[in-house]
Amino acid sequence: MAVIPPLISDFPVITCETGWPENSEIFHSGAIILLDKPLDWTSFDVVKYVRNRIPAKKVGHAGTLDPLATGLLIVCSGKATKAISQIQDLPKTYTAVIRFGASTPSYDSATEPDHTANWSHITESGLKKLIIENFIGTIEQKPPLYSAKKVEGKRLYQYAREGQEIEVKKRPVTIHQIEISEINLPDITIIVRCGKGTYIRSLAHDIGLGLNSRAYLSQLRRTETGHFNVDQAFKPSLINELRKRK
Repeated sequence: MAVIPPLISDFPVITCETGWPENSEIFHSGAIILLDKPLDWTSFDVVKYVRNRIPAKKVGHAGTLDPLATGLLIVCSGKATKAISQIQDLPKTYTAVIRFGASTPSYDSATEPDHTANWSHITESGLKKLIIENFIGTIEQKPPLYSAKKVEGKRLYQYAREGQEIEVKKRPVTIHQIEISEINLPDITIIVRCGKGTYIRSLAHDIGLGLNSRAYLSQLRRTETGHFNVDQAFKPSLINELRKRK
């Protein structure tokens, strides 16, 4: 008989609005915790931080954020870890700053530029046209070489750090909406609502090429996952403060 995974709604959601639970046993039975990941923390750093402060043995996150990204990271404890795949399937919203004029091997500011290009010809109308015609809906996207995606049992960033060349195939991803919120060239700020597996770094790189220039992702913040919002999320330091008050 097939086992039906628990629904997300089966578990309490711990937010800065609900406050930190008085009864820590709630983490054993299963809870969903909203965290605002700080800059330079890995997603595993957040999981480790939470694991060291709650009694539950099982703790995992529902969707990786790169160290240079900030924002909503959903952490699940206890039996709620069985709902992680459901949370990962929810649409996500990001605010991204793209910088034109150069590209980097990692597609973000983690590595030094490897190519430069002119950006003075870029216009708002040209940018909007490119986005509408090429980056809305289901598109083919190549993951960055510096990413955790596995190819032949090995993560891409391991190949990249070893200087090995490996073919990375494009794969379909879905982008529901891209809104241009600010243009201050060579930087632009966009709001992206997308499906599972979308790399905003790749999107930034491809937009640069599409405008006959080069570009990389200079800032990224995840603001939403499904109906969960970063405004509801705990900053890790606040967890410590609330625990001390108990």
